[in-house]
Amino acid sequence: MRPDYRNWVPKSMVYGLAGAALAAFVLFLLFGATGAVLHGTLRLVCGIVFGAGTLLLAFLAAWMGALHRTFDYNGKRKLAKTIIDGTARYVDLPEGGTGLDVGCGSGALTIACAKRNPQASMTGCDIWSGAYRGSFTKKRCEDNAAAEGVANVRFEEGNAVRLPFADGSFDAVTSNYVYHNISGCDRQQLLLETLRVLRKGGTFAIHDLMGPKRYGDMEAFVRRLREEGYEEVRLIDTTDGTFMGRKEASRLGLAGSALLVGRK
Repeated sequence: MRPDYRNWVPKSMVYGLAGAALAAFVLFLLFGATGAVLHGTLRLVCGIVFGAGTLLLAFLAAWMGALHRTFDYNGKRKLAKTIIDGTARYVDLPEGGTGLDVGCGSGALTIACAKRNPQASMTGCDIWSGAYRGSFTKKRCEDNAAAEGVANVRFEEGNAVRLPFADGSFDAVTSNYVYHNISGCDRQQLLLETLRVLRKGGTFAIHDLMGPKRYGDMEAFVRRLREEGYEEVRLIDTTDGTFMGRKEASRLGLAGSALLVGRK
């Protein structure tokens, strides 16, 4: 049995966009280009609308296809594995300690941290809903842990907006590409909510798209944490070759990827 961590850009999304682009092109030919059905101004308007729609959908299909191939665990680039393994290296748990992975998806980071810390245990939490329902589930997480032969891990439902854990419950907290997906929330506040459940002396490693448009002034946030007593706090640009190059990050829409690490 092999683990199946899935791809956050499913093939169904790529195929759906490609199919929509083809349908828009057919409509462009039928109502805009050939003049077989419509004439005059209406034909011109339909030609512009369906033509632009075809180009947009084709671009999105190509972009999503590139993302799918890049993140594919079974592909050549395996960027997802690079990020997971790279983030897990910052998670160190004491003997008998416990760690939390927020927004665990299919369990990849939770399991990687558990494998790295066999003397401790990891908990992965997620709401497993929305666009990824069916692809990412609690059962898939548990099946992946079993396939990897990892027993020091468990999974439960938990929302990053308000984690169902008491203050200071864990010796480490981690997350990967989660908070930027949560709309209507202050992302820095989401970080503080995650750090709330971290014990004094515990470590954190949180990777996300932390550009100013999504997160605001993260350098100021780092200074705030240091002023509050957090130690070894760093914001690592992971597009400088750490996980990916800047050209690749820009091409894939991953500019601003950064890793926030430190100790409480």
